[in-house]
Amino acid sequence: MNILILGGGGREHALAWAVMQNPKCDKLIVAPGNAGIAMIAECASLDILDGGAVVQFAEANAIDFVIVGPEAPLAAGVADDLRDAGFSVFGPSKEAARLEASKRFTKEICDAAGAPTAAWARFDAAEPAKAYLREQGAPIVVKADGLAAGKGVIVAETLDQALEAVDDMFGGEFGAAGAEVVIEEFMEGEEASFFVLCDGEVALPIGTAQDHKRVGEGDTGPNTGGMGAYSPAPVLTDEIAARALDEIVRPTLREMAARGTPYQGVLYAGLMIRDGAPRLVEYNVRFGDPECQVLMMRLGAQVLDLMHAAAEGRLDEARVNWADDHAMTVVMAAEGYPGAYEKGSEIRGLCDIAEDSFRMVFHAGTADSDGRIVASGGRVLSVTARGATLAEAAENAYGNVARIDWPQGFFRRDIGWRALERDEG
Repeated sequence: MNILILGGGGREHALAWAVMQNPKCDKLIVAPGNAGIAMIAECASLDILDGGAVVQFAEANAIDFVIVGPEAPLAAGVADDLRDAGFSVFGPSKEAARLEASKRFTKEICDAAGAPTAAWARFDAAEPAKAYLREQGAPIVVKADGLAAGKGVIVAETLDQALEAVDDMFGGEFGAAGAEVVIEEFMEGEEASFFVLCDGEVALPIGTAQDHKRVGEGDTGPNTGGMGAYSPAPVLTDEIAARALDEIVRPTLREMAARGTPYQGVLYAGLMIRDGAPRLVEYNVRFGDPECQVLMMRLGAQVLDLMHAAAEGRLDEARVNWADDHAMTVVMAAEGYPGAYEKGSEIRGLCDIAEDSFRMVFHAGTADSDGRIVASGGRVLSVTARGATLAEAAENAYGNVARIDWPQGFFRRDIGWRALERDEG
């Protein structure tokens, strides 16, 4: 197969790495890609939000299968344009992608499907939202309704923080994403990620993970796109995963199908788990980043067959073969992230890292500048490793972090701390 992956971050590097291992992959193009992806696949300059341009490119390059990495092209309807042109596509339609593109839509689906989630209210003006906050008190969660690159969620510990979040959102901090605001009950428990492939009818679980959204150690500081992750998630036991599938995911899929918008692609359910019971925090309509990195490290080449089966409605015959292992990824970010940061600093030492099926450095925000690898984004590298235990995976990942010479970067030193403490206990 000739395969096209849309995107250029750490998620897409991990997807490309796994896909390339499958002998069914004859040619792989990633658009736009990054400096790391360019080492293993062809990269192409392409506006991935322009469905017409993507279709034209796919036709010109005899593409057989398209994998859409980020949420923005899905929300823009690029998968629809490709399907209309006759291409096999992994990723939901624009209507189905509203499960991520609109927090309000997801809540309405959950209510209709009877899926357990936080109590909520939606507002399109600041003053009614503030009045509601004063009634509810804190802690409470304030969310921009639309896509905000993983940063439009404020977990307010005080009423003042919540009121400030409302002002920021309606003041334009998150652009059009904040034109509507959803305010949710604060749910206590431990959060984990559950990944399920869907073909419109069948749901196939493909793994669990936990990530660290806060920038600081001990899970402190502002939210980011993710500073690290590990898989599997110990808190998401087989029993709890089965409950999440039966009580949350499958009812959602039935409701989507009943509305004439069947869901096809990967459905990423963020769950809050307390006393063995899962509740939905939010849905994402693509692989998480950096969760994708640890999932791909554990799944390997088979992921291409699984995604293709989802795209073609053949998940009922698909099976996942899991190794009994663990994986961890540590994100190295540019100083200042998630706030202002500088681009262009050189990253050295990458050539000293032996990369194989157990250790990889996935590039997220990198570029090639006259043969030098330089930082071009906020989250720059995902240093990823497997091990027989989580402690071994952490040792391998942090061992490679230590080999990277990048004074302008930083990373958290406590990825997986909850699970590692649980293991030690």
